This record gives sequence, C-alpha cells and structure tokens, in this order.
Amino acid sequence: MSIDSSKSSLRAHLAYEPQPLKFGTSGRRGLIVDLTQLEIYINVLGEICHLQAIPPSEGGIKSGDDFYYAYDLRPSSIHYVEPNRGGLCQAVEQALRDAGMRPISLGAIPTPALTLFALQRAKGSIMVTGSHIPFDRNGYKLNTSKGELLKKDEQPINESVEIVRKMILEQPFTESLFDEQGMLRNGDSTLVAPIPDGKTTYIQRYLDFFKGDTLQGTKMLVYQHSAVGRDLIVELFQALGAEVLPAGRSETFVPIDTEAIDQAQLDTIQKLYDGTGGSFDAVISTDGDSDRPLLLAPEDGKLRFFSGDLLGMVVAEFLGADAVIVPISTNDAIDRGSLKPFLEPKTRIGSPYVIAGMQHAVQKGRCRVLGWEANGGFLTGSDIQLEGRSLPALPTRDAVLPLLCVLFAARKRQATVPALFESLPARFSRAAVIRNFPRPTSAKIVQRLSPLEKDIRRIQYSEDGMIPLDCNGKPSVIITMGDGRHIFQIRKELQQVFSVEAGFSPVILADYTDGVRITFKNGDVAHIRPSGNADELRIYSVSDTKARADDICSQGIAEPDGLLRQLARLI
Repeated sequence: MSIDSSKSSLRAHLAYEPQPLKFGTSGRRGLIVDLTQLEIYINVLGEICHLQAIPPSEGGIKSGDDFYYAYDLRPSSIHYVEPNRGGLCQAVEQALRDAGMRPISLGAIPTPALTLFALQRAKGSIMVTGSHIPFDRNGYKLNTSKGELLKKDEQPINESVEIVRKMILEQPFTESLFDEQGMLRNGDSTLVAPIPDGKTTYIQRYLDFFKGDTLQGTKMLVYQHSAVGRDLIVELFQALGAEVLPAGRSETFVPIDTEAIDQAQLDTIQKLYDGTGGSFDAVISTDGDSDRPLLLAPEDGKLRFFSGDLLGMVVAEFLGADAVIVPISTNDAIDRGSLKPFLEPKTRIGSPYVIAGMQHAVQKGRCRVLGWEANGGFLTGSDIQLEGRSLPALPTRDAVLPLLCVLFAARKRQATVPALFESLPARFSRAAVIRNFPRPTSAKIVQRLSPLEKDIRRIQYSEDGMIPLDCNGKPSVIITMGDGRHIFQIRKELQQVFSVEAGFSPVILADYTDGVRITFKNGDVAHIRPSGNADELRIYSVSDTKARADDICSQGIAEPDGLLRQLARLI
C-alpha cells in the first residue's frame, strides 16, 4: 500500500491557516497572530536568495557576507508571546544562517541607525519593527546593500519568496525546523550578542555635522514612551549642549503615529509638560522605530504640534535644498513658499517613491537633494555641505536630522520654535485615521471615486465642465462616454459627502496620485487614503486656518456618521 507523501509534509501538519505576508507602504507588516516564525523565515530566506542573485551594483550581496539586523521594543520582536507567537528576530537569524549569511545584531536601535551602519559597509540589513502601527502587529523591513527596496523590486522578490514557500512547506514534517504552530522546534530564544557600533556611528554622524555649533542654553523635554531611540536621543542632545529632561518612559509598547497623532496622545504629552513645572524650548519624540520625529513647542503655556510636512520645509530651507521630493499628501504650503522653484513632481506616499524621486533628481544633476514625508521622516539623497562640514547621504527616513535642524535654525535666527514656523506660508495641515477599517472597503471607496480610465491622474472641475489630466499634467484626449458620465458622478457624490452643510465649497480638483485628494474652491483640501500597512483609512486636511484643518479631520473620523463612514456607505 502506497503512502500519501503529502500527508507527511509540513503543510499537512500545520494547525492553522498560513497568512502570507505582503508588502505595505514600506516593508512587510501583519498581525502578530499571523506572524509565525515560519512565515518570517520563508520571506526572509526568499528575499536573501533574491539579493544573492543580483549584482552588487543593484544592491546584491554574497553568501558568507555580514548581514546586519536590529529591532524595536515591541515584545514580539525578540520575545516569545502567547499563544505560540513572537520571536521574530530568532526566525530572521535562522533564515540568514540558512542562506549562508553571517548575522550580526546591532540590538535595539533606530531604523536609520541600522541603515546607516549597513550602507557604510555596503551590506544588507533588516529592521524588525512594526513602526507606528497598533500593538497587535509587527513586521520587518529589508534593505539591500544599496539601500531601501523600491517598488520595482517587489515583484521579483515575491517570486523568489513563493519558490521558497513551496520548498519549505513541502518538506517532510519530521525533517522540518518548524512545529504544527509554525514555530521553530528548538524554541531557543538565544540571539547573537548585539554590538554597540550602530548606535555610536549614528550619534557620531550628527556630532560631526554640527561640530562647532551648540545647543547650550536650549532646554528640551524628551517624551520617551517606548521609542527604540529614547535613550539615544537624550544622549545625543546632551552631547550637543542641550539641557534634557526625559519623561513618559513606558515599558508597555505605545504605538505613536506622528502623522496622525490624536488628541488623547497630545493631552498625555501636555500633562507631562505641565507636570515638570519648568519651561522648555520644545518637546521632542519619535515613533516606535525612531525614524519619524514628533515636535511640539509651547505657546502661552499650551503645546503646539508641528506637522512633519511643515517640519520638512524648515529643514530643507536650513540645509539649502536645490531639489525637493515630497509625496502628494504634503501640505501645499510648499507650493507657495521659497522651496517652490526646487520642487520636483510629487510622488505617491511611501519612502520607496520618495527615494525613486530623489534618484531621478540626482540623475538630473541636482546636488542638494532632500525629501520627506508628511509623517516627518526626512531623507537625504545626496551629500550635504554646510559651513565646511559634510553630511553623507542617508536615503531612508530619519527622525534625528529634522529635530536637530529645527533647533539649530531657531538658534541661528534667535527665534522661538513657533516663530520659526510663522515664516512659512500660512497653511495648516492635519491627519487622522480610523483604525480597524477593512482594507477591502477602503479600496472600494477609492475605486468608486476614481475615473475608469487609468491614465487619468487629475480632474479639474469648473462650472462649464471638467478637464482630465494625465500624469504629466497634460489634458487626456480620450474620454469614453461612460467615463465622462462617471467623472461627473464622482463630483456629485463627493459634494454629497463633503457638503455645504459641513462647511465645504464646490470641488474644483480631484487628484489620484495616491488615494483621492480633493481640493475645494475656497482652498480647503481633504485627502482620503487607505493605509498600506494596516486596516486603517486616513484623512489628511489642509486649510488656511488650524481650526478648519482640525475640523475637517474631526469630521472625517467622527463616529458613527463622519465623512469616511459616509463614503463607506456609498459602496
């Protein structure tokens, strides 16, 4: 009697249904309950196999090379959590060894610190992090020996992962490294001992660039929460002469989204500030993996939050940018200020798109290429010279550079932080999010409000009609009758939700670079976009007043009948 070999495979013995990890806006993320060590192992091994198959000029690596990894402070990053999950770094190490690499841990350090250290040595790296997303999730982000993965890399990597997935799942269960729960059989939690070099290299980067300058006389409150860079930031700012008071340290992970920080989190920071009894020039912090900054400063005792897109403008002016790359979600103050002559075409949302835009600017001969996102993560696409000192390019999101530049800029102008931002065009932005909003529903909303013709990137509306534009801003010449009717229906439905009663004027522009960005006749902007990493639907707003920008977002996420819920009912 023959034996059905499929019943002896690892796949046949799994006691759960595997959920393949997918690329999000940047990296792979998922629910911890789905992040088995088996799933992490399969993806990392497939990605390493891909990097080993491409030349070094494209970010390739060689078997036997050092390969660096680091992690944030989420418990599941290095610890086993119930039920039968966690230990992501253990799975990463196992995959690296089985791929013939030499894993080297840089420990719990910021994502940009890991990336900097690995790029200086032309080696690959992995950051195990869920970044800013909710506590019940985690993930990781892989870098080639040249830097972040770009969107063009995802398809060939996914093909490599699927080859590995088939091979691993079809292995005989008795020979597999994994048990029925998809966890490593040995259950060993031991990791290679971390080295401190990544942290010290990162700190020295900024001590060198700001050598001769000082923050002496500046008083900072550092909101530490559970950010992986919470102690590093204190150490760095003290080394540059600032008086620093740490506050709000948490041993429980706190998911801080610097792009869509909510009022409850702002109230927590205000309470910490009030409890110190002192006066500070600024309150600073970062998200979980410390690649996105958070900046607040007091005005008449009340802390004011400065959004990352405005923060980026101050930094780019301070560093003297000659090319600026930002995503479509950025505050349109940039279109009205001193940086307008250097503004490159706006990209989709996500660091891979900003990096691709920076690469294009460098190819055009630009010398001081800078980019940032609405979350404040700042990227340098070329080496930057300032008063005889050089800052090597770091084309990945960084939280430290923008925080330092704002504080040094304020000192240079002998101005307070709020006064520094008053020099920008008076446009105010805000972002908010509804969590646990199903991604399929978000996708249907965007589809419902988008043209049928995929080449249409923008639609300009007027009293007389509409003008569809392509990605180059040129009028689209082929409009089907059905698409024509659909485009007018889009405006009708938008104005039903974004109504006069809600304070909105007529829709004059819809932009589909990423999600649906709506511009109204009075200059207000509302931008709807699904998250690329989690079941979340975001709304971004821009207006001439802070109160109106806040109001648009408040209306957007209001329950149960806010703007986003009304859009969901359309489908």
